[in-house]
Order: sequence, then structure tokens, then C-alpha cells
Amino acid sequence: MRKPVIAGNWKLYKTKNEALALIEELAPLVKGVDNVEIVVAPVFTVLPSLIGAVSGTGINLAGQDVFWEDEGAFTGEISPRMLMDAGASYVIIGHSERRQYFGETDATVNKKVKSALKGALVPIMCIGETLESREAGETFKVLEGQLRGGLEGLTATQFAPVIIAYEPVWAIGTGKTASDEQAQEAHAFIRGVLADLYGKQVADKTRVLYGGSVKPENIKGLMGCADIDGALVGGASLKGASFASIVRYGE
Repeated sequence: MRKPVIAGNWKLYKTKNEALALIEELAPLVKGVDNVEIVVAPVFTVLPSLIGAVSGTGINLAGQDVFWEDEGAFTGEISPRMLMDAGASYVIIGHSERRQYFGETDATVNKKVKSALKGALVPIMCIGETLESREAGETFKVLEGQLRGGLEGLTATQFAPVIIAYEPVWAIGTGKTASDEQAQEAHAFIRGVLADLYGKQVADKTRVLYGGSVKPENIKGLMGCADIDGALVGGASLKGASFASIVRYGE
């Protein structure tokens, strides 16, 4: 059985006090949930302030990005060691916004995934097609290219902790969501590529999350799909009640 992961990407929202208030709202709402891994990814600056707030709550912290060197003359970057020191145990890598606005490529994703694994962080590696790619019938080509590029050089043992997040770019922040059938089709394809790379046994154990306008209203249908193992949640993770409802999708 693959334990589901519900991860909230807070993006560029929430100052320290706002983040603490959100955790204080969320924690009692997800108390006792032990059948789902709960992850939140705030901005780097508030991570250390949340360590005490999440202690004992079952809520884990993630970084929204990471660099591939431990230290050096890399102004504005943050290393895996620094993320761990700030309280993170997971990190989002290759989010579509990083690819769109900040020049992220499959090659840099690959270096970041390897660096995160070396630093004992669990990577949540994002892949996904644009609307143009989907309409051109290139969804599977894009997904396979991003998977193979992002995971290049990793052995099955090295890959084992990695979580994959499928986020159709056309469904992020647009209010549009891939239908359950579209999402399942993409997730099944992803698992097939992973089986080709690492064998069916490894692929069957890999958690593949869906991301793209996930809400309390659509999470049940998505989680009813055989190959969907959780969600990478954007806007709905910024309010305790809505995120808790997604975390408790099975109740």
C-alpha cells in the first residue's frame, strides 16, 4: 500500500505571523490523522518559526525549491543542508512556476533532485504539460521527457524516496482541473515510465501526486483513481479548513 501524501504549496504567501496562525488553525483540524502524510511548504523565511508549531501535529515542512550545492558563491540560493537546518524534511523541485519564470530545466531539476537526496530531503519532483502541448497531442512525450531528464543517473535505490507530482500546467491556478479520467491516464503513464526505468516493483511503490486546482470538492474523485496517491495543493492549502478537508478526503 502506498501511503497518500497531501502537500500544501503556500507559494509566495504568508509572513511569519500569518504562517503561524495558519498552522494553529490547521493543526487541530488534522489531529489524529495518521493514514496520510501531511506536508506544507511555506516560504524559506518562515520555516524555522514553524518548527515548534508543527511539533507533535503530524504536519511536516517542505522547502519550495533548493540549490544543488551545499555552499558557495551562489547569491540568493538555499542548500539542502540549510533547508534541513530550517526544519524541512521535504522539498518541491521543478514546479511549473520555477520552469516558467525562473529558467528551470530538466537538467537543473536533475541536479536538484540528486542534491536533495544526498542531503536526506524527500524530493517532490514536479512534471506536467502546458495547454499547447496537450492540444498538440504531446502530453505523454512531455511527461516522459521530464521524467527521464529529471531522474537521469539515479539508480532504483537512489530513486526510491522520490515523490512525483503530476501538475498539468493548464490546470494550475486556473480553476480548471483535469478530469478524473485525464488525471488517471497521466498517472498510469507516469508509473509505466517509472517501471521501464526502475522495474515494476519500484514503480508500484512510488507515490504520484496530482496537482492542479485541487479543492475539497474534487479530491475524493481524484483519490478514487488507482494511480493517484495524493495531491499537491495550491490555493486551497492557504486556509486551514479547506486544506484539512482535503487531508480528510476519505472521511
